[in-house]
Amino acid sequence: MKSSSLSLIAGTVALAAVTGFAALTAPGDPGPAEPKAAPRQPVERSSLLCPSPGRSDLAETTYTSFTPAADGGGGGEAGTAELMPSTGKAADDTGAGTADGKDENSKKDDKKDGKDDKKNDKNAKKADPSKPVVSLREPGKPATAEVSGADAPALVGTATGRLAPGWAAQQTTLVEAGARGLLGVSCSAPGTDFWFPAASTSKSREDYVHLTNPDDGAVVADIELYGPDGVLKSDGGEGVTVPARSGVRVLISTLTSEAVEDVTVHVTTRAGRVGAAVRTADESTGSDWLAASVSPAGTLVLPGIPADATSVRLVAFAPGDGDADLKVRLLGPTGTFAPVGHEDLHVKSRMTASVDLKDITKGEAGSLLLTPAKGGKGAPVVAALRVVRGKGDGQEVGYIPATAPVGAQATVADNRAKGSTLSLTAPTATATVQVIASAGSEGGEQVVKTYTVKGGTTLAVTPPVPSGLKGGYALTVRTESGGPVHAARTLSLPQDGVQMFTVQTLSDDGGTVAVPRAVQDLSVMDD
Repeated sequence: MKSSSLSLIAGTVALAAVTGFAALTAPGDPGPAEPKAAPRQPVERSSLLCPSPGRSDLAETTYTSFTPAADGGGGGEAGTAELMPSTGKAADDTGAGTADGKDENSKKDDKKDGKDDKKNDKNAKKADPSKPVVSLREPGKPATAEVSGADAPALVGTATGRLAPGWAAQQTTLVEAGARGLLGVSCSAPGTDFWFPAASTSKSREDYVHLTNPDDGAVVADIELYGPDGVLKSDGGEGVTVPARSGVRVLISTLTSEAVEDVTVHVTTRAGRVGAAVRTADESTGSDWLAASVSPAGTLVLPGIPADATSVRLVAFAPGDGDADLKVRLLGPTGTFAPVGHEDLHVKSRMTASVDLKDITKGEAGSLLLTPAKGGKGAPVVAALRVVRGKGDGQEVGYIPATAPVGAQATVADNRAKGSTLSLTAPTATATVQVIASAGSEGGEQVVKTYTVKGGTTLAVTPPVPSGLKGGYALTVRTESGGPVHAARTLSLPQDGVQMFTVQTLSDDGGTVAVPRAVQDLSVMDD
């Protein structure tokens, strides 16, 4: 009996190796029941990286750290969640303070930035990398910190225990003069591959790629640039070294001699991982962060176009071997519409395509949906929107990258008593979501509200505010039924007649992982 049992086991193992599935069934047995989904368990460790805010002495930066409270209060070890300063200042990898072709005002600004860098050198020596900038103590209540000036470093963070599942952090910088703007970015997990449509090497722009290394060894990254005619010739984008636990910023206009309005930036690492973001600055519309697009896909959703947008520009890139033909649709409050004259977009392989959608929202908040023109999966693309609010001297820019769905849960930190708008988009089917306004960082009680989003529409709401709010708070969105749902938060802080704003998209926080079920131990059989 023992030998036959071993033969049966061997056959089962071989079957599993070929098909990925195997089962032992006795004669007359109706067979195994349908396999159940693997149970999900909270993650035990999370990592986040925040780029260096910039080089302006006038910058005022707020960091907000938050972990949603688990249903039922959670359990496990208390854990820690700390955002630590990187060990070095964000250095310019190119070694050049100016880019070729910049005007005299830009050169003056760059000279001033050089003085700021010297000041940064002095401050970097005083920085204590052993002390966190922000330390979160409990789930459900945000922790905040404020930093002024040009010397704020990139931050490297780790959360453990009960503070790890769903950990989120936001970096918001207000610059009221010069390359003014409200610059917001969600601190992101490290990775190895990033796409940034809607960057630029034009003479009116100064766009920097910020790379942050969370680990103890140096990382080598490559930066590729693609314009409307394909790859841009570059001498300095290969082999960018990012020292251990440090940040590097690269002015992309120094990587090529071509001045191009719409550029797609591709960042990859040869070994190791980095955090990556693009800090944009425009002479007339100010500055903001451009976060990475979701991974290339045939269908993309770009949620949260403000109702009062005066200019919306779509930039897309097809990284594969085939061209992409896309249908462009606006998901508004009452339904789905094709923008007149811009119903379709053709994106050639490895080329950047763009289209000016102007004031597409016409006073009603919306989201953009890109789908294959001929159905099916279509050629994969990445995309982002450059959005402008205001006119003349009062213009202000923000960016909306294509984003993944909210999934089970997604969070955006740093909301204020006024100024937040939450956009919820259900591109295919009606969905119900729960929105949780956390307790305030300095006081206030959690508030929960439920919303229904009709399929093919965008619902833009003023989100709930914690009762008795003091300080800032976080918003957590959970999908209850239907969907998928895509979401974005717009934070507006008007300053001297300028509608300063920034948009952060929300995607599943990966707070839980599937844990395979235990199976019967067949290693011991009766004789």
